[in-house]
Parts: sequence; structure tokens; C-alpha cells
Amino acid sequence: MTKNRKNNDILLDALAEIAEKRCSESFLKIDAVSQKNAARVLSAFNKNRVSESMFYGTTGYGYNDLGRDTLDKIYADVFGSEDALVRIQFVNGTHAITCALFGALRPGETLLSVTGAPYDTIRTAIGIDGDYPCTLIEYGIEYRQVELNPEGLLDFDAIARALREIKSGTVFMQRSRGYLNRPALSTDDIQKACEFIKSINPDVNIFVDNCYGEFVETREPTHVGADIVAGSLIKNPGGGLAPTGGYIAGRRDLVERAAMRLTVPGIGRECGSTLGNNRLMYQGFFNAPHVTAQALKTAVFAAALFDELGFNATPRHDEQRHDIIQIIELGSAERVTAFCKGVQQGAPVDSYVTPEPWDMPGYTCPVIMAAGSFIQGASIELSADAPMREPYNVYLQGGITYESGKIGILKAAETLLACGS
Repeated sequence: MTKNRKNNDILLDALAEIAEKRCSESFLKIDAVSQKNAARVLSAFNKNRVSESMFYGTTGYGYNDLGRDTLDKIYADVFGSEDALVRIQFVNGTHAITCALFGALRPGETLLSVTGAPYDTIRTAIGIDGDYPCTLIEYGIEYRQVELNPEGLLDFDAIARALREIKSGTVFMQRSRGYLNRPALSTDDIQKACEFIKSINPDVNIFVDNCYGEFVETREPTHVGADIVAGSLIKNPGGGLAPTGGYIAGRRDLVERAAMRLTVPGIGRECGSTLGNNRLMYQGFFNAPHVTAQALKTAVFAAALFDELGFNATPRHDEQRHDIIQIIELGSAERVTAFCKGVQQGAPVDSYVTPEPWDMPGYTCPVIMAAGSFIQGASIELSADAPMREPYNVYLQGGITYESGKIGILKAAETLLACGS
């Protein structure tokens, strides 16, 4: 056993060196994007005259929270949108997305997903999975779905047919791959889709689930025609520092409607204390372009290393990326469990814990998650998760520093080799 482990260590060291050399060109491209995004964020901070007094926050009702309200303006500037709503009261990305959808849709209207089935927890919020009360469907929203074409791309002919069959509603696009083995949408893809959709039905709203995609490119969906986007602060835009929360950005009337769903009609965005978290949210957003670049480098290295080990990785290390998610096709439950065990061992928190599949709320099959993170469930920190079902792919994301992310990837490879299945 000791000899095998030593041989594996020697093999991994050699393969890691080869993999890192293969990644050098991709790393340079990632750094160039990060530089442009950092400049855009800094410009928004300067324009909105950020000062230390904005960091202290409020308690109670949260009236007149200058820091909270200024951060809304900064997000709007960075995302190229009319307005934004950034709140710690959003419990996760699904909550922010669902508030935006409830705000955009009315009973009798249609939610049309043009990227196939949404992410698992969004499906339960819509009402197409599970048996939960208060879903969109229960409130009289019709749901329709257009599948992606065989290449995993938008099917414009099918989208056109579906749009002609609905009178009013919201078109839903999921930027990242979620738990599907398909390409993430680029901002060019989203721009083309927005122009196409509006040419057929200019009255529909276009919503983009932006989770895992922020700062991966130099433009966001709201720069290229999306009416509204939403995401989580414990992913890319929180920069590894925001302790919780989510954001919505887009057209002013849609953001205002979403605020009424987050709280209540008549109060909307005016309430919501920040409880001393403003500094972390500001600093996290300032760091977000760099931290996202670190996560991308970790993913690129993982793709190259596991390619050297004989596993299919999507996207490849030299492909252009549009989200931070890296898929490794492992092919068995045993390999998935071993991989996640290794990621957990390489974490700074709870490294001694062994991840096991369990029935997580909002999912329809057991899910295994490895995430020894400073912020619970923060997938901008190195994490790996997988639904325990065929084809047994593991989904890797995060790494707030490339150095620690690389260590975690090597741990995952080491544990996978040791499992021998």
C-alpha cells in the first residue's frame, strides 16, 4: 500500500508539471479578462464615491442604509443595468432567481425556458419537480420548455415556434451548465438569443440565471440585451468574503417588482438591515474579478491533469470558458465518492470530514458535496458536488487562490487513484 502510494505521488507530480505547462496560454487569457473586469469594478467604486462610513450598516428595519443603497448602484454600473438589488436577505441564488421570476411574471403568463430543464432547485420553485406549495405553477404561471439541440446549443427554430404560441411572459436562460453536460452560454450566445427573441416577441422579458458566470468574461448578460439577471453572493460576485446573500440586476421596473417579492408590496427595498456586513460585501465584490480568475485557473488545471490521467474533462483546458464549472466524467459512484473525499481532504476547513451522499432539500436524488469552506456552501471556494445518478459526472468549481485550488485537485486525483475502481 505504501509503495503504491509513493508511486502514485511520483506519477501525480510528473503529470501536474506537464498539466501546468499546458495551461500557460489559458492562464494568460484569464488574467487579461480579470484585469479588464477589475478596472470596471474600480471605476464603479470611484464613481459612487465609496467611503468608510458606508461599511458600518444598520440594524432593525434598515432604513437609510447608505452603504447598502450605494452597493446597489455599484452593481448596476458594473452590470450595465438600470438598477440592482443586493441583499443579505437572499438565502441563496435560487431565492434571488425565484424573487426575480415572481416579480416578472403574472398569473396567466408563461415562463419559457429555452435552455432545457433548469437547475434542480429552480425546477422545484417552478413546480415541475417535487410536490411543494407556493410554486410559480400554483400561482397560475404556465411553464414551457425548449430543449437544446443535439450539440447542447440553443435551438432557434424551436424557440421561434414556442414564442409564437405565447402571448406574454418571460424567457428563461441558464448561463451555466448546472448538472447538464452541455456548453455554458457565452455572452455572444446570449446577445444573439436576446436579439432573436425580441425580433419575434418584443414584449417578453428575458431573464438569465447568471450563477457561476459573473466576471468570467468582460461583459454580463445585461450588457447584451437581457432584461434581468440574478445570482448568489457566495459564488463569483461575493469574492469569497460575502457571508451570504444574492443580487438581482436589470431593468428598473423588474428589479423593483423583485424587491416587492423579497419583502412585501409597499416596502420593497426600503427595509433590510445589513447587520455590519457591508464591508465584506464591498470588499468581496472588489476582489471578485481576481477571485473568479483564481477559480478559472483551478478549473483549467483540473481539466489538464485529469486529461493526463485518462478522464474526459469538459470543457477542455484550452477551451474558452463561460462559467467556472468543470465537469470530470468519472463513470461510477465509487469514483465520484473518492474524488469528493479528496477535495474535502484538501480543504482548509473540515478536512477530516468524509462527504457522503444525502437527500438535500430541493433535489430529487441523493447529492454528494465536498466543500471545506470558510462560508458554508460557498462554491467560489473549492468545492465538488455530484448527483448520484448516471453518468456519474462530478462538478468542480471554485478555488479562491490557485495555489490552494491546485492542492485540492491533486488530493482528489490521489484519492481517486487509491480507490482503484
